[in-house]
Parts: sequence; structure tokens; C-alpha cells
Amino acid sequence: MALPTMTAEAESLSPAPTESVEDRAVRATLACVARHGLAKTTFDDVAREAGCARATLYRYFGGKRQLVRITIAREAAGIAAGIRAAADAEQTFEDAVVAMFVRAARELRENQALLFLFAFEPELVLPHVTFDAGNRFLIGAGAAISPALGRFLPADRVERAGEWLARVALTHALSPTSPIDLTDEAETRALVRGLVLPGLLRPEPTT
Repeated sequence: MALPTMTAEAESLSPAPTESVEDRAVRATLACVARHGLAKTTFDDVAREAGCARATLYRYFGGKRQLVRITIAREAAGIAAGIRAAADAEQTFEDAVVAMFVRAARELRENQALLFLFAFEPELVLPHVTFDAGNRFLIGAGAAISPALGRFLPADRVERAGEWLARVALTHALSPTSPIDLTDEAETRALVRGLVLPGLLRPEPTT
């Protein structure tokens, strides 16, 4: 009797031979949150999704809170690395900024876990991206992407430019009423030329 073949979906969820327990747990956490939300995702859910024993996950993470913290940090680092790589592939400042915005918007739009949270559990996300916590988040996001700007701007303006780009990107990418689709390169280029570059390239005021 022939054995049943594994479906493409099952193959995508099966751990790669070289994946660490942390890699598998992070991937499983994102899958569970995309499917059930953060509040309803349990440690047992993640263990099943990751193909790990519950006790193994506890040895590595100690509980759901630490696992979620590590998952967020890993996902944020991966998104920032992708944004920097998009900029590094371009030759001009304008093209680099456009690439950063487009990559950031597509990352956010394609992140199923984040989409679920904003749609069904916004109370878990909005406190971290608004008001004082939002300022801290944007400063951190700007610092993560700013190294890609170092070849275009003076060193003393790089971090502020990174934070400005993070603010503009978050405002448009997450607003359901934004007239600009940052995943569209032409629309994004118009925004960058009309609003972003003039702010980043204006001369510093003299004292």
C-alpha cells in the first residue's frame, strides 16, 4: 500500500533538519497567532505546531510571555534587515528610500500574525505604537533601519532620518484611510519626492 504523500502545507510547517528549537518555536508562534490570535494561543498550541514537547519549550523559554517577547524581537529584526537590504541594493538616495518604504509596507501587509492582531486584537498592539510607547517604538525602528542611510547623509543626521522614515512609513502603511499605497512603487516615489526627501535634504539651520 502506498503511503500518503505530505501536502505542500504540511511540508511548509515541518521543521527543517537544521532548525533550532528557538527557530521552530518562533515560526510556530507566528503561525498560531495568525490562526487564533495572541490571547487564545497557548504554550501547548505552539509546542504542537513546532513539533516539540511542551517540557522542551519550557526549558528554552520558561513560558508564553518570554516566548512572545523573543518572537517579537526576532520578527522585528528580520523585518529591519529586509528593509536595510532593500536600500543597500539601490544606488541613489531616492531609490533607496523608495525601496525601504515599499519593502516595509509589503512586510507589514504580508505578515499574517500582525494582520490578525490589528484586525481582531488591536488592544494588544496599539498601546505599543501610540503615544509615549509609540515614540519609543519609532525611535527603536528608526535606529534599526538607519544604517542603510549612512552612505547618503552626514553621520549626525542618520538616526533622525531613520526615525522620520519610520514615522512616515508607519503612518501610511497602517492607516486604513491613507490615500497612498506604500506597496505601489509609483505612489511611494511621489510621496518620497514631494514630502520625504525635502525634509531629509534641507540644509541644517545655522546658529
